[in-house]
Amino acid sequence: MREMRCARTARTCGRLVLLLLLTATVLLTPAPRLTKTATSAPAPPAPDPALPTVGRAWPVGVRPPILRGWEPPATPYGRGHRGVDLAAPAGAPVRAVAAGRVSFAGRVAGKGVVSVELTGTGDPPLRATYEPVRASAKKGDEVEAGEVVGTVEASGSHCTGTCVHWGLRRGEAYLDPLSLLPPWLLHRGPSRLLPVLGVPLPS
Repeated sequence: MREMRCARTARTCGRLVLLLLLTATVLLTPAPRLTKTATSAPAPPAPDPALPTVGRAWPVGVRPPILRGWEPPATPYGRGHRGVDLAAPAGAPVRAVAAGRVSFAGRVAGKGVVSVELTGTGDPPLRATYEPVRASAKKGDEVEAGEVVGTVEASGSHCTGTCVHWGLRRGEAYLDPLSLLPPWLLHRGPSRLLPVLGVPLPS
């Protein structure tokens, strides 16, 4: 009888020791680092705080896919991407992102280009450029945010499909055009229908 009790006690002690070892291992193991999983399209970068968020509209669409983002060159003549490529079908309207004056509307190296000097953005002013665009606005026109300045051309894009290259400059310095857009426009969620107060429901 005593031998059976000793055997049971040994088994119980062995289980307790094993449980203590497992608990210690779990508690002493460092937590794994969480990493973001890749998504189909990169999220827009945070706006540059040095630039005024005067933008009130995307150049094309409501929230167009960004095919290629801003990649500032290491040197003035170095490789990079001096703007943002936005997916857009041929013939889609191209809008001014902010109020300003059209400083150029014509063709450069066979591509249609529209440039708008943005109102109230310093000296020299910020200049937004859109290409390839068939211009409907003319040099000297005053435009409001969201006003159509042209349409997307079917050819002349450096994207695989049709797109609009949206650039931003101050003088000769290239800047990230997404910095013009406020957070509510960059990260707008899906639309929701809200009830209208005082209107009876249909029977």
